[in-house]
Amino acid sequence: MLRQRVLQQMLTTHPFDDDKLREECGVFGISGAETASAMVALGLHALQHRGQEAAGITSWDGVEFHTHRAMGHVAGNFDRDEIIRSLPGDAACGHVRYSTTGETALRNVQPLYAELSSGGFAVAHNGNISNAMKLRRELIQRGSIFQSTSDTEVIIHLVATSTYRTLLDKFIDALKQVEGAYSLICMTPEGMIACRDPLGIRPLVMGKLGDATIFASETVALDVVGADYIRSIDPGELVIVTGGGEVRSMRPFGESHSRPCIFEHVYFSRPDSIVDGSSVYSVRKAIGAQLAIENPVDADYIIPVPDSGVPAAIGYAQQSGIPFELGIIRSHYVGRTFIQPSDKVRHLGVKLKHNANRALIEGKRIVLVDDSIVRGTTSLKIVQMMREAGAKEVHMRIASPPTRHSCYYGVDTPERAKLLAHKLDVEGMRDFIHADSLSFVSIDGLYKALGEAKRADIRPQYCDACFTGDYPTKLTDQDEAQVTDQLSLLAERVM
Repeated sequence: MLRQRVLQQMLTTHPFDDDKLREECGVFGISGAETASAMVALGLHALQHRGQEAAGITSWDGVEFHTHRAMGHVAGNFDRDEIIRSLPGDAACGHVRYSTTGETALRNVQPLYAELSSGGFAVAHNGNISNAMKLRRELIQRGSIFQSTSDTEVIIHLVATSTYRTLLDKFIDALKQVEGAYSLICMTPEGMIACRDPLGIRPLVMGKLGDATIFASETVALDVVGADYIRSIDPGELVIVTGGGEVRSMRPFGESHSRPCIFEHVYFSRPDSIVDGSSVYSVRKAIGAQLAIENPVDADYIIPVPDSGVPAAIGYAQQSGIPFELGIIRSHYVGRTFIQPSDKVRHLGVKLKHNANRALIEGKRIVLVDDSIVRGTTSLKIVQMMREAGAKEVHMRIASPPTRHSCYYGVDTPERAKLLAHKLDVEGMRDFIHADSLSFVSIDGLYKALGEAKRADIRPQYCDACFTGDYPTKLTDQDEAQVTDQLSLLAERVM
């Protein structure tokens, strides 16, 4: 019955809605470059996969700040000369957004900018502040007036209301009050600041291009602008770049055990990026190989679910000795605004994005390899497509453990009740997607692919809360919401 209800729901929703976890955003900043805003636009192009809802750039020309923000992709908003010319200066930072907190509106598009007593202050934020609502209430009670619904604006108000003397000390004071995950690039008249939360949950790297210093969410953005990768920003580190180009580092939060997001290796980062010193492409192949070791199956072909399943499928094929083939062809020219006039056409429209390679798979036993299952709707569509194309057997192998828990650190996760792995065990999930078999890589297997012996029982090496429910920080807003819900439920019962 569950499968029938979800299938019916799929036929009445947009067929191009991806059944994937989405990263909230990507950030890019450069200081000391003549064409800073143009460089930022190029860097944001390389980070477009991290946020496709909106984009913005703020520049500093030595006298004043300039900002252009817009809904939509980087291309179309920042590929015109007049836009880049309107953002002069040798320092600039930018942001691509996919919202997890705050409404979809121009007022939430970053970088956010404010005039403080010490001068202009712009900030681009990747992550999520897990006590933002509590802090927001306190700030409003003290007289702060918010212009957006983004959790990032909380940081600006904390800086503005801090009693410390220097802007840097105000900024550190603000960060010591927030919980959750953040990689930040901030611009002030004194220079640029890049920082990462004490657990290093969200990524941030540093590069050099001549005399210019660059910060970005991923190394692929450095590659695109021709910069050299220097290193990752350490968890809890602040790197300050002065207007004169001096670079200095400080660690105001003391030592802490890092917990970078493990899903960067599974799905978020581009395969051609380096994360925590490891090639994302190589790690995904290793996950696929580990998946084959743990969950072998007799089949004719290994077939990736495009595009995120490709590296893991290659690893699975190499380990198993079963040929890798492209049994699903993806169209890269399907927009997300296609409007379909009826349920029948809407259902057929799924094939505009993914279509079965019938000549290859008809009569064959196939293994589909994908990076994850979230709601399960995409897996159901793909398995059904393979059946209709004549596959003899359809097995599903997933290059991550079951996603049973929501993320509160900057990932757009459905509420827990909508996660298929929360509602069903593996056998129930297999029945739901109508596969002949379904298996996931184990949590220890995932860590092994990352070069670890296994997942540490105490102080794990990564944030893997979406798989394990082991959250590395306080979840103040979530805890308060649960208490409120429980009190409301109790009140209803009393009435």
